[in-house]
Amino acid sequence: MANLYRSTLDTQYWFVQIPGAGWARFPARINGWADHQSVTMVSHQHLNRVPLWLAFRTGLLEALEGQLQDRAA
Repeated sequence: MANLYRSTLDTQYWFVQIPGAGWARFPARINGWADHQSVTMVSHQHLNRVPLWLAFRTGLLEALEGQLQDRAA
């Protein structure tokens, strides 16, 4: 399952680590996942893990749900 993070330096974005897919960041707003970008240089020093449900209405949870359904098919 994915892990969701907030950065103490970049508070306008969420960061997510998805097993098998890597890291991404997306705007912390409604439907922000639509503008997600892959990231490679993530500074773990400034990241705080937060519950995944905090990404409600960003589109991330729906994307993860679709990914799980694709794997099950």
